[in-house]
Amino acid sequence: MIAGLGNIGPKYENTRHNAGFMTIDALAAAYDCKAERLKCKAMLGDTVISGKRCLLMKPVTFMNNSGEAVAEAMRFYKLPAERVIVIFDDISLEPGYLRIRRKGSDGGHNGMKSIIYETGEDTFPRIKLGVGKKPRPDYDLAAWVLSKFTDSEQEKMKESIRKACEAVALMVNGEIDKAMNRFN
Repeated sequence: MIAGLGNIGPKYENTRHNAGFMTIDALAAAYDCKAERLKCKAMLGDTVISGKRCLLMKPVTFMNNSGEAVAEAMRFYKLPAERVIVIFDDISLEPGYLRIRRKGSDGGHNGMKSIIYETGEDTFPRIKLGVGKKPRPDYDLAAWVLSKFTDSEQEKMKESIRKACEAVALMVNGEIDKAMNRFN
């Protein structure tokens, strides 16, 4: 299962917090799939990546409750955490950069915090897409992650999403180290 995190609805389209949704949309387009079936509190789509059947997921629970959808789908499809790739935004990386990890903490990300809490696991392989840091320290974090990308940032995001899609193909094929070496 590949879960891209974000917030549902037109108000949140192309915002920094929706980098995970944007990547799922790119994967769906690349693999001729639509993540439009509502099940397990998420929009789901089935496809084949690297010769393996994959479930694309966009939780409809809003970011801070992403774990509800991910945990429900894991139980329903009987998936261990190691077979669930989570894709989400990271403010510590600039747009255009990604960081792939085999497992880890929530890193202060509320969507990951929810997933770890609801599943009791932190062994999810993950792809973090850089969305840039706040413009100044006193800037409201929620306002920042819900803001839209500038035109130049949008171009950089297209490139990082393309790289994330390539990384997913390697990770699904069991080549996480290769993905980390190529894209980190």
